[in-house]
Amino acid sequence: MVETGRIRVAKDKADLVKALTFSDGGTGPFQTFADVIVFAAALGAKHQKRVPLGEISKREPSPIPQEQFIVRGYDALINLLAINETEDINILSFNENNNSNIRNCVFEEYANGGLEILQIELRGAVDYLERILLFLCSERFQDNYEGEFDLSKFMSH
Repeated sequence: MVETGRIRVAKDKADLVKALTFSDGGTGPFQTFADVIVFAAALGAKHQKRVPLGEISKREPSPIPQEQFIVRGYDALINLLAINETEDINILSFNENNNSNIRNCVFEEYANGGLEILQIELRGAVDYLERILLFLCSERFQDNYEGEFDLSKFMSH
Protein backbone atom coordinates (compact mmCIF):
# COMPACT_ATOMS: atom_id res chain seq x y z
CA MET A 1 0.00 0.00 0.00
CA VAL A 2 1.43 3.32 -1.04
CA GLU A 3 0.53 6.44 0.95
CA THR A 4 -0.90 8.89 -1.55
CA GLY A 5 -3.16 11.03 0.62
CA ARG A 6 -5.76 10.33 -2.05
CA ILE A 7 -8.88 8.22 -2.33
CA ARG A 8 -8.77 5.93 -5.34
CA VAL A 9 -11.56 4.71 -7.61
CA ALA A 10 -11.61 1.36 -9.42
CA LYS A 11 -11.14 1.78 -13.15
CA ASP A 12 -14.25 -0.27 -13.93
CA LYS A 13 -16.38 2.16 -11.86
CA ALA A 14 -14.89 5.41 -13.24
CA ASP A 15 -17.62 5.97 -15.85
CA LEU A 16 -20.34 5.44 -13.26
CA VAL A 17 -18.71 7.91 -10.86
CA LYS A 18 -18.50 10.50 -13.65
CA ALA A 19 -22.11 9.86 -14.70
CA LEU A 20 -23.31 10.42 -11.13
CA THR A 21 -21.93 13.98 -10.97
CA PHE A 22 -23.36 17.09 -12.57
CA SER A 23 -20.04 18.86 -12.93
CA ASP A 24 -18.58 19.29 -16.44
CA GLY A 25 -22.03 19.20 -18.05
CA GLY A 26 -23.07 15.92 -16.44
CA THR A 27 -26.63 15.35 -15.25
CA GLY A 28 -25.98 13.18 -12.19
CA PRO A 29 -27.39 13.95 -8.74
CA PHE A 30 -24.04 14.56 -7.00
CA GLN A 31 -21.92 17.71 -7.07
CA THR A 32 -18.45 16.17 -6.76
CA PHE A 33 -16.66 12.86 -7.13
CA ALA A 34 -16.11 12.91 -3.34
CA ASP A 35 -19.89 13.11 -2.79
CA VAL A 36 -20.42 10.06 -5.01
CA ILE A 37 -17.70 8.07 -3.25
CA VAL A 38 -19.04 8.85 0.23
CA PHE A 39 -22.58 7.88 -0.76
CA ALA A 40 -21.26 4.65 -2.28
CA ALA A 41 -19.15 3.87 0.81
CA ALA A 42 -22.17 4.33 3.09
CA LEU A 43 -24.22 2.07 0.81
CA GLY A 44 -21.46 -0.53 0.71
CA ALA A 45 -21.17 -0.46 4.51
CA LYS A 46 -24.95 -0.80 4.96
CA HIS A 47 -24.91 -3.91 2.78
CA GLN A 48 -21.59 -5.14 4.23
CA LYS A 49 -20.14 -5.19 0.73
CA ARG A 50 -16.41 -4.51 0.72
CA VAL A 51 -14.73 -5.12 -2.63
CA PRO A 52 -11.01 -4.69 -3.45
CA LEU A 53 -10.38 -2.08 -6.14
CA GLY A 54 -8.32 -4.01 -8.66
CA GLU A 55 -7.11 -1.66 -11.39
CA ILE A 56 -7.18 2.01 -10.36
CA SER A 57 -8.66 4.81 -12.45
CA LYS A 58 -5.82 7.14 -13.44
CA ARG A 59 -7.97 9.97 -14.83
CA GLU A 60 -11.57 11.08 -14.64
CA PRO A 61 -11.72 10.49 -11.80
CA SER A 62 -8.08 10.33 -10.89
CA PRO A 63 -7.35 9.58 -7.22
CA ILE A 64 -9.19 12.26 -5.24
CA PRO A 65 -7.19 14.41 -2.78
CA GLN A 66 -8.13 13.53 0.79
CA GLU A 67 -8.60 17.26 1.54
CA GLN A 68 -11.79 17.17 -0.55
CA PHE A 69 -13.23 14.68 1.91
CA ILE A 70 -11.97 16.49 5.00
CA VAL A 71 -13.36 19.93 4.05
CA ARG A 72 -16.80 18.35 3.57
CA GLY A 73 -16.61 16.55 6.93
CA TYR A 74 -16.49 13.14 5.26
CA ASP A 75 -13.42 12.09 7.23
CA ALA A 76 -15.82 11.12 10.03
CA LEU A 77 -17.28 8.37 7.84
CA ILE A 78 -13.81 7.22 6.78
CA ASN A 79 -12.82 6.96 10.46
CA LEU A 80 -16.04 5.25 11.57
CA LEU A 81 -15.77 2.60 8.87
CA ALA A 82 -12.15 1.92 9.85
CA ILE A 83 -13.02 1.61 13.56
CA ASN A 84 -15.97 -0.67 12.78
CA GLU A 85 -13.94 -2.86 10.43
CA THR A 86 -10.81 -3.19 12.59
CA GLU A 87 -12.64 -3.02 15.95
CA ASP A 88 -9.67 -0.99 17.15
CA ILE A 89 -9.91 2.68 18.16
CA ASN A 90 -6.13 2.95 17.73
CA ILE A 91 -6.71 2.92 13.96
CA LEU A 92 -7.31 6.67 14.39
CA SER A 93 -3.80 7.21 15.75
CA PHE A 94 -1.61 9.38 13.56
CA ASN A 95 1.53 8.01 15.21
CA GLU A 96 1.28 4.78 13.30
CA ASN A 97 2.41 5.35 9.73
CA ASN A 98 0.17 2.71 8.15
CA ASN A 99 -3.11 3.69 9.87
CA SER A 100 -4.01 6.30 7.27
CA ASN A 101 -3.49 3.74 4.51
CA ILE A 102 -5.66 1.19 6.30
CA ARG A 103 -8.46 3.73 6.91
CA ASN A 104 -8.39 4.80 3.27
CA CYS A 105 -8.31 1.21 2.00
CA VAL A 106 -11.35 0.22 4.08
CA PHE A 107 -13.21 3.31 2.84
CA GLU A 108 -12.23 2.72 -0.81
CA GLU A 109 -13.31 -0.92 -0.67
CA TYR A 110 -16.71 -0.09 0.85
CA ALA A 111 -17.14 2.62 -1.79
CA ASN A 112 -16.27 0.09 -4.48
CA GLY A 113 -18.85 -2.32 -3.05
CA GLY A 114 -21.45 0.44 -2.99
CA LEU A 115 -20.64 1.35 -6.58
CA GLU A 116 -21.22 -2.30 -7.57
CA ILE A 117 -24.67 -2.10 -5.96
CA LEU A 118 -25.37 1.17 -7.78
CA GLN A 119 -24.25 -0.35 -11.11
CA ILE A 120 -26.95 -2.99 -10.72
CA GLU A 121 -29.64 -0.63 -9.41
CA LEU A 122 -29.02 2.02 -12.08
CA ARG A 123 -28.76 -0.34 -15.05
CA GLY A 124 -30.92 1.03 -17.86
CA ALA A 125 -31.90 4.17 -15.94
CA VAL A 126 -32.16 7.45 -17.82
CA ASP A 127 -32.63 9.64 -14.75
CA TYR A 128 -30.15 8.58 -12.07
CA LEU A 129 -31.62 10.91 -9.47
CA GLU A 130 -35.09 9.44 -9.79
CA ARG A 131 -33.77 5.87 -9.69
CA ILE A 132 -31.60 6.60 -6.62
CA LEU A 133 -34.58 8.18 -4.84
CA LEU A 134 -36.71 5.11 -5.62
CA PHE A 135 -33.88 2.86 -4.44
CA LEU A 136 -33.50 4.82 -1.18
CA CYS A 137 -37.25 4.76 -0.56
CA SER A 138 -37.39 1.00 -1.06
CA GLU A 139 -34.38 0.59 1.27
CA ARG A 140 -36.08 2.71 3.90
CA PHE A 141 -39.31 0.73 3.81
CA GLN A 142 -37.42 -2.55 3.66
CA ASP A 143 -35.69 -1.64 6.93
CA ASN A 144 -39.05 -0.98 8.60
CA TYR A 145 -40.58 -4.15 7.23
CA GLU A 146 -40.30 -7.11 9.56
CA GLY A 147 -42.14 -9.74 7.60
CA GLU A 148 -45.74 -10.32 6.68
CA PHE A 149 -48.32 -8.78 8.97
CA ASP A 150 -50.15 -11.62 10.70
CA LEU A 151 -53.89 -10.95 11.01
CA SER A 152 -54.63 -14.32 12.61
CA LYS A 153 -54.13 -13.01 16.13
CA PHE A 154 -57.05 -10.62 15.57
CA MET A 155 -59.44 -13.33 14.36
CA SER A 156 -61.58 -15.46 16.60
CA HIS A 157 -61.15 -19.17 16.12
